[in-house]
Amino acid sequence: MADTMQGLKRTHYCAEVKESDIGSSVTVAGFVQKTRDLGNLVFIDLRDRTGIIQLAFDDGTARDIFEKAAAARAEFVLMANGKVRARESINKDIPTGTIEIYVDDLRVLAKSETPPFEISDKTNAREELRLRYRYLDLRRAEMQNALMLRHRIVKIARDYYDQNRFMEIETPCLIKSTPEGARDYLVPSRVHPGKFYALPQSPQLYKQILMVSGCDRYMQVARCFRDEDLRADRQPEFTQIDLEMSFVEEDDVMTMNEGFMKKVFKEVHGIDIETPFRRIRYDEAMARFGLELNDLTDIVKDTEFKVFRGAIDNGGSVRAILVPDAAAKLSRKEIDKLVDFVKAYHAKGLAYTRLTADAETSSYEKFLTEEEKMGIRNALGAKTGDVILIVADPQNSVVFAALGALRCELVKRLDLIPENSFDLLWVTEFPMFEYSEEEGRWMAMHHPFTSPRLEDVDKLLSDPGHCYARAYDMVLNGCEVGGGSIRINDPDIQSKVFEALNLDEATANERFGFLLEAFKYGAPPHGGMAFGLDRLVMLMLNKESIRDVIAFPKVQNASELMTQAPGEVEPKNLDELCIAITRTEEE
Repeated sequence: MADTMQGLKRTHYCAEVKESDIGSSVTVAGFVQKTRDLGNLVFIDLRDRTGIIQLAFDDGTARDIFEKAAAARAEFVLMANGKVRARESINKDIPTGTIEIYVDDLRVLAKSETPPFEISDKTNAREELRLRYRYLDLRRAEMQNALMLRHRIVKIARDYYDQNRFMEIETPCLIKSTPEGARDYLVPSRVHPGKFYALPQSPQLYKQILMVSGCDRYMQVARCFRDEDLRADRQPEFTQIDLEMSFVEEDDVMTMNEGFMKKVFKEVHGIDIETPFRRIRYDEAMARFGLELNDLTDIVKDTEFKVFRGAIDNGGSVRAILVPDAAAKLSRKEIDKLVDFVKAYHAKGLAYTRLTADAETSSYEKFLTEEEKMGIRNALGAKTGDVILIVADPQNSVVFAALGALRCELVKRLDLIPENSFDLLWVTEFPMFEYSEEEGRWMAMHHPFTSPRLEDVDKLLSDPGHCYARAYDMVLNGCEVGGGSIRINDPDIQSKVFEALNLDEATANERFGFLLEAFKYGAPPHGGMAFGLDRLVMLMLNKESIRDVIAFPKVQNASELMTQAPGEVEPKNLDELCIAITRTEEE
């Protein structure tokens, strides 16, 4: 039977016991990291979220307490009271390495079976196993630190925006489905049979309504949901630091949020981020941003290689990244992994050439003429030791997305950015639209409420492919951490945008009528943005995956391994919702 806490109350967290506490009586609580039984001496490393303190027991310890200590095993839950004293054997690896607690009272509050993996930052357990036992994985200091950083950033956000007269306002999680963008997660309504709510992809429409409502400055730490394929930096449910401002232009929004990032980096990392951030137009950023995207379309426009020719003939392009001096690091096996990586961004594949000193290997050069092959190499300035990576696709948006994400991945894999180096900038003036072959129409690159540049309003219907938006993304070390825009507040311009998207008046009113109705009563000029909290924490901690900074993440197939969600429900629940299952996952 487990002991109780009766008569004891924790006075200190483990790592908060200091040398100045020597001679004082303290009470600590936590999990057993490890024990050392030396016969007449027992030492226990007790761990909580702050770190480790050593508990000491010897011949002078009461017999029942000594026996409890000797019987303790990894992950037992203990509470201990005793006097702080100096350690004889100093441990320089931990903050409490010069002191220990000589225990007078020990309570075993819960016993533990042998964990399926070591609770240590040095664990080599597979990610699947750690996610299956996530409650154990979260005990590791590395995970605790990630959750603490999330907490600190959220607190900084709330304090900073409050100081700048923002109100935190909660918006609904059960909303109307507005299918313009990623797929919605749908929630059936029991009291409205055959009708569905959607989980919000963002609070976009509600925060614009709040601007019409006169709330002026809004912020929210918002949970958002998108039913889309997962990647290392993407989850089906995620957290945004979301905000909106009235009576602003681009500079106002950017300056406000540069101030937030400056505060975050100063308080979290002690780094003074220089402001204002530099700004790069979208077209320039896609071509030049680090490992430059080089357009090879003209060089191979007459090629007989079907992959390149097919992309070009269907209005797309062939573009390449030259990775200098990477042939020794990017083996064929590593490049195969990169092929799978770009496919997550809808690229059909990744062509490569490795110019190693002893041999040259390529997946595409044998299909080209010598002139085409050398034309590519010369255009890129390729030399021995370099790697050429090429994506070709009928949709330029796919080429840009795949290669843009690939160069960010290469920066991480090849350690091209020094540790604790943070480069922040704005990418501005995004295209308003991108053409969807699947839909057979123009789609909003961000969302249909983004304002076009004033000089492009007249081109919304006549030349949508060359319209640019008053949109901006904040980029950290090549990865987007936040984005937003100045919104449309003129009903006439909004109507033109809907027409460019091939949404007739009836469809637009059915989907967004409440917003359009609100605009009739006076909408102030407004704009805003949202930070991806999960991605920001991932980048600030230099983690490989967004799953490493989320308490209970989903895996590639959008399931959660610990609880085995999603799961089946009882037939009576489906009957109440008027739902019938016509196809199962096994089929």
